[in-house]
Amino acid sequence: MQLNLSTGEITELDHQHDEAWIGGPGIPNYSFGGGTLGFLKDNETIYFQSEVSGYSHLYTLNLITKKKTQLTSGNWEVREVSLSLDGKSFYLTTNTNHPGNREFHKLDIASKKMTAILNADGAHEVVLSPDEKKIAVRYSYKNKPWELYVADNKPNTTLKQITYSTTPEFKAYNWKAPEVITFKAADGANVYARLYKPKEDNKTKAAVIFVHGAGYLQNAHNYWSSYHREFMFHNLLSDLGYTVLDIDYRGSDGYGRNVRTGIYRHMGGLDLADQLDGKKYLVQNLGIDANRVGIYGGSYGGFITLMALLTKPNEFKAGAALRSVTDWAHYNQGYTSNILNFPETDSIAYRRSSPIYFAENLQDKLIMLHGMVDDNVQFQDVVRLSQRFIELGKKDWELAVFPVEAHGFKETYSWIDEYSRILKIFNDNLLKE
Repeated sequence: MQLNLSTGEITELDHQHDEAWIGGPGIPNYSFGGGTLGFLKDNETIYFQSEVSGYSHLYTLNLITKKKTQLTSGNWEVREVSLSLDGKSFYLTTNTNHPGNREFHKLDIASKKMTAILNADGAHEVVLSPDEKKIAVRYSYKNKPWELYVADNKPNTTLKQITYSTTPEFKAYNWKAPEVITFKAADGANVYARLYKPKEDNKTKAAVIFVHGAGYLQNAHNYWSSYHREFMFHNLLSDLGYTVLDIDYRGSDGYGRNVRTGIYRHMGGLDLADQLDGKKYLVQNLGIDANRVGIYGGSYGGFITLMALLTKPNEFKAGAALRSVTDWAHYNQGYTSNILNFPETDSIAYRRSSPIYFAENLQDKLIMLHGMVDDNVQFQDVVRLSQRFIELGKKDWELAVFPVEAHGFKETYSWIDEYSRILKIFNDNLLKE
C-alpha cells in the first residue's frame, strides 16, 4: 500500500492472494520477517518479491507510473536479494541450475541480464566487501561441511579457502556424497530425494526412508545438511547394507508455490503419498524387498512416520517417530492455521491430518522417542497417543522417554541412545529374510 501523508489516502500497489497461504522466499509471512522490500536509487521505484508466477521472483514497481516489472523468471526461486552500491544491479542468491543449489548472480536491472559469479553445485552464502570488489563466502557441498572462502567479485570467480574446520577423525572416513535423484509421484509431480547406496558386496534388500522435519524445509540438496547427525547415520546404514532415501516431499522448501502448499488442508496426504512413491521407486529400480522397508523422522518427520504406520498399515515393516505431533489441534496456532485453518471451522482437515484418530490401525513395529521437556511438540502429544494404544490393546509399540531433553537434544548420550534404539528396530525387523 502507498499512504499519502498529506491527504491520508491509501492506494493499493500490489495484491497477492493464495487459496492456501502467502509465503515463499523473500515474501512476508508469520515467522520470516518483512521479506524483500526496498527503493531503487531514483527514490520512486520499489523492489519486492512475489510468488504470483508459481515461484518467488523479483519485481519492481514505479510509484509514479504504477508500472510493475518482473526482473527474474523461470522454474526456480530468488532466495536472497541485495542492491548494488551504484543502484544499477542486484546481487541474487538463486537455485537457477538445480533446486538443491544456492548460486550467486549479478542482475543488471536495465537489461535484466543475469551474470553468474558463483555457479558450482553446493551452497554459497555471500557477503560483499564495502567497495564490492571482494566477496566472503561460506560454502559447503553434500559431504563437505561449511568453510569460509574469499574471492574477487567477478564472473565465474575462483574461491580461495581460508578455514579448515574438520578434524583428522572426520577426514579419515570416506563420507558418501548422496546422489540427488528425482522420481515421479503418482500424480505426475517430480519429487527430489537424496539416495545413499550401499556397496554391492554387502547390499541387502532392506531400505530406510528418512522424513525431514519442519514440513517447509529442504534436505535433498547439494550442500551440507542441517541434519548432519542423520547424514552420518545414513552413512552408517549404507555401510550396513541398507539403501537410504531422504525425500523432499510435498510441503518442502525450494520448489515453488505448488510444492510449498501441496499439504493445504491435508497433512499426511500428498506428503505421505510421496514417501509411498519413494518406496515404490526403491522396489522397482533398486531391487529392494517391499516387505523390508522402514521409515523414520523427527518432528514433522515423526508425524509422517506415524501417519505412514497408522493410515497405510503393512507398507512399512518398522518405524521410528521422534518428537512427533500426534494431534494438530494441540500444536501452535501460528504454524498450523496456515495449513489446516482452525479446528472449530475446519474439523475435517484436523481429523484426517492427526495420527491419534487412526491409532486402531497399528500393525507394524513402532518406537516413539520424545524429550520430556519438549518446548515445541509438547510431551503430552506422545502421552495421549500412548494412552490410545493402551486402550486399544496394541502391543507392537514402545516409548523411549528422554527426561532432560527438549525438542532439539543437547546431550551426546541422548543422541547415542536415541539412534541406537532406531538402529535396533531396523536391524531386528528389516535385515531378516
